[in-house]
Amino acid sequence: MDALKIVKDYYAAFNDKNWDGMLALVADDIRHEPNQGEPREGKELFTAFMKKMDESYEETLTNMKFYVSEENDGTIAAEFTVNGIYNKAEDGLPAAEGQAYVLPAAAFLKVKDGKVVRVATHYNLELWIELVS
Repeated sequence: MDALKIVKDYYAAFNDKNWDGMLALVADDIRHEPNQGEPREGKELFTAFMKKMDESYEETLTNMKFYVSEENDGTIAAEFTVNGIYNKAEDGLPAAEGQAYVLPAAAFLKVKDGKVVRVATHYNLELWIELVS
């Protein structure tokens, strides 16, 4: 299966809240580089992150655009709009009261041997805080 198809399936599973389907597409040694904080190494830490996110946020991604590297080396960039609801506060962030938000974001993914081995997500945290405050 080619990298673009895997990445599209990964995000389709995300939008369907099919966490098992999404996790089936990531490698055991996945490297997750969040917008803030230290990278996570391994499927176990990535799974814990996804569970925490699912408890705090309801998100759907729209306006998806994908870009394949010229080298065709499994690197895919994704640009999208995050449509979310903030349900449970996290440390250091505003109180959660079911606030809705719409936020532009992007990610860089790497696919190797049929699995996502890297996800690096980028968005404007200050804008998100403004939107939910």
